[in-house]
Amino acid sequence: MKLVEHFTHGLTSPICLTWELTYACNLSCVHCLSSSGRRDPNELSTDEAKAVIDELQRMQVFYVNIGGGEPTVRSDFWELLDYAIAHDVGVKFSTNGVKLDKARAQQLAKTDYVDVQISLDGATAEVNDHVRGPGSYDTAIRAMENLYDAGFGQFKISVVVTRQNVDQLDDFKAIADRYGAQLRITRLRPSGRGADTWDELHPTQPQQKQLYDWLVARGEDVLTGDSFFHLSAYGQELPGLNLCGAGRVVCLIDPVGDVYACPFAIHDQFLAGNVRSEGGFRTVWQESELFGELRGPQSGGACTKCSHYDACQGGCMAAKFFTGLPLDGPDPECVLGNGETALAKLEMETVIPKPSLDHSHRTSPRADDGPVPLTLSVRRPDKACDSDPLAGEGRRLPAAVRVN
Repeated sequence: MKLVEHFTHGLTSPICLTWELTYACNLSCVHCLSSSGRRDPNELSTDEAKAVIDELQRMQVFYVNIGGGEPTVRSDFWELLDYAIAHDVGVKFSTNGVKLDKARAQQLAKTDYVDVQISLDGATAEVNDHVRGPGSYDTAIRAMENLYDAGFGQFKISVVVTRQNVDQLDDFKAIADRYGAQLRITRLRPSGRGADTWDELHPTQPQQKQLYDWLVARGEDVLTGDSFFHLSAYGQELPGLNLCGAGRVVCLIDPVGDVYACPFAIHDQFLAGNVRSEGGFRTVWQESELFGELRGPQSGGACTKCSHYDACQGGCMAAKFFTGLPLDGPDPECVLGNGETALAKLEMETVIPKPSLDHSHRTSPRADDGPVPLTLSVRRPDKACDSDPLAGEGRRLPAAVRVN
């Protein structure tokens, strides 16, 4: 049996999982998959978070992706980071860089079993700040400089590919090379606030081909977290698992302990349980009805008749769901145009699912707020949708457990 077939049926423990420690965030990125901004008063306490780490250690989870929100604004973040490392759970945390001053960078450079991922969505301030907010580009660059000066090593620069920045891929790679970092690019999903900006941000069909060609030509040292396996239908399979790992090898723990099958599908339909329940995370992972269904035989619908199905596996579950397409339908960004056709056939009265939670600083802009970065739309997408977070694992993890 091929390794990927083992993954299809699920593992007794996730290879890694995404854990959003808090919904609190100093930014209001217009594509935020978790609609972060305000802290949830019911988020796990320090002791509860440590209990989860203990459980992950017992389950021999290789590492955890810490995110948010902005995880470093949580007052006990550094304590939990040290606790995880001391208990043999590797940590990769994603940050906008707001708390990575010179002292913290030097502290991290002396710490084993940890990796840092700086979020940057434009190779210039104009493009980045359009999405992430004024000043966010300078904050990210300053954090990179601090890590570089401290001798941290190969941290990651994480880029969500949009139609505004797809022409900057070479520039992103140059920034990564300048700071001795590794570039990681991921796919935009219509999740969280990204559902409202999907129409304006997701790459066009020609840009999808442009991205694919760039990955084939220059992507050897670029991590993708298996974000783009739907592009494999263009011909050559891209490196990686090329499989939706939701509920099989990855999942999400949110700030209040809810466990979702996929970091990009924060919706009640994909809620498997809560770590505060009897049996904790292990019971959710191993016994939840939802995860059992995801690990069983999946119907690819009409996509199974496509000659490219083995390469793209029907695409991204979350992207389909939040654009109103059936889970056994085509990916909304199907490179053959099947997703666009399927979207066009949706009835206008079709209810498009929305994320179950919204912790945005405000759920709607006030008239006196001045301009917003984008014209937030609720139009139906113009065409038919770590990561998964399987790439970019800790820089000091044993080679045997590294996954690209």
